[in-house]
This record gives sequence, C-alpha cells and structure tokens, in this order.
Amino acid sequence: MKVEIYDPALCCSSGLCGPEVDPILVKINDAILALKKQGVEVERFNLVQQTKKFMENPEVKALLTTNGKKILPITLVNGKVFKTGQYPSYEELCEILNLKPLYHKPITVKIS
Repeated sequence: MKVEIYDPALCCSSGLCGPEVDPILVKINDAILALKKQGVEVERFNLVQQTKKFMENPEVKALLTTNGKKILPITLVNGKVFKTGQYPSYEELCEILNLKPLYHKPITVKIS
C-alpha cells in the first residue's frame, strides 16, 4: 500500500513551519503519521523542492499541464489518482486503503 502526495509550493517538506501553520496541513501530517503506523508507505513531494518528481510521473505531469498549479495537491493511492485540489481526510484514505482508522471522530451528544 502506497500513498503519494504532490504538494503545492510549501516553505518546508511538511508545510508545518513559519509563523502561521495551516490547520489543513496539520491534519494531513497527522493522517500521514497514522498511516505510517499502519504500515502504509507514504511519500510527499514539494513542488519547490522536488519539481523533477512532478515531471517524472506522467499522470501528475498531465494534470499540471492541463490544469496548472490549482490542481495541487494531488494524492495518488497505489499509483492511481485519488484526489486533486485538496487533501484527503484520514478517513477517506483509510477507506480507499481498506484500513480501520486508528482513531475515530468524537461523538457529540446534544442534550436538551
């Protein structure tokens, strides 16, 4: 099982740097850590630091050529495009990989 994430230009490999950290990047980083604990191979490629990787993958290159940078991030699961334009949730990745999530969303009970 393998997940590849082709990130837009980020200041560092995870995007978790700088004065204001994007909460979406925190969520995808947490998802990656959980998937790795479950034995999934996960690779991330930053457009600024690893441009060559974007051009080496024919599907990623075609999506970028056709749509431009707005198509990023691109997530591949087992070599096939899974999601474009936004990061998938941990739950979505678990579902496509046929894995049971390590954690569940808390259930909120409303008492009136």
